[in-house]
Amino acid sequence: MGLAAGDSLRQIAAGLGRPPSTVSREVARNGTRRGYRAVAAQAQAEARAARPKTARLAGNDRLREWVQARLSERWSPEQVSVMLKAEFPDDREMRVSHEAIYQSIYVQGRGALRRELAVCLRTGRALRRPRRRADERRGRIKDMVMISERPAEADDRAVPGHWEGDLIMGARNASAIGTLVERTTRFVLLLHLPHGHDPAAVAEAMTAAMAGLPAALRRSLAWDQGKEMALHAQITLAADLPVYFCDPHAPWQRGSNENTNGLLRQYFPKSTDLSVHSREHLDAVAAQLNSRPRKTLGWKTPAQALDEVLAHAAA
Repeated sequence: MGLAAGDSLRQIAAGLGRPPSTVSREVARNGTRRGYRAVAAQAQAEARAARPKTARLAGNDRLREWVQARLSERWSPEQVSVMLKAEFPDDREMRVSHEAIYQSIYVQGRGALRRELAVCLRTGRALRRPRRRADERRGRIKDMVMISERPAEADDRAVPGHWEGDLIMGARNASAIGTLVERTTRFVLLLHLPHGHDPAAVAEAMTAAMAGLPAALRRSLAWDQGKEMALHAQITLAADLPVYFCDPHAPWQRGSNENTNGLLRQYFPKSTDLSVHSREHLDAVAAQLNSRPRKTLGWKTPAQALDEVLAHAAA
């Protein structure tokens, strides 16, 4: 049956339930149609699969020297791999993948190449960084509580004290201003971050901004998953303000804040240095926004709406 019976490769593949290309490679790897022998092919397959295997660069002095010479000229491993095929088109022994080159430099036990060649690579790293999944690259914040767990009372805006927050960024993301909007009254607070927007700076500014508010106005804060909120647990403890994180790519979950940030760009244009603005200037801008009549508030201003909330809380 099969080759011995004169079947075509497609017929054999159909009988085995395999793609014709798989059968074609198997026959080519272990002889021709006439010379293929199943027992010999199996023995060769087992030999190829045996571990540990000698790395190609470790077992081929000529290949290793050529690769090292090009790396010393600051070629990338990919450039080396591609140009080997161009320089030695008929020599299958002069082949190595770019991943094999990286492993020969970085992986212990496979160090066929000189370790010092790492400095010739573009990263210049002595150790290779592992590949990470997309969510790991974003830097998932520890112990996040998602917005789906926020109290339902926040959804209809009837109960005040639920806030939305974010950063507006300056040129090259080197500077920032923190923005906070109360969902019921649309009252705005701006966080002064003149020395950077790292987690510690944001936590300190957030705690200070919330310190003067009564407990009734510190029910929750919704924020995106930016790394500036890595100290959210500290904020929750110091400001008595539970922090909830929005889903990725869901700006509508902070709709009031997104709208306010658009208004703030009138005062703080994109691609400018936001660190030059003083705390007094930020307070003045916030006061101006809070004194604008809002249709959604029945043409009351956010400041008036907040005063009513505070008066009701004090009664």
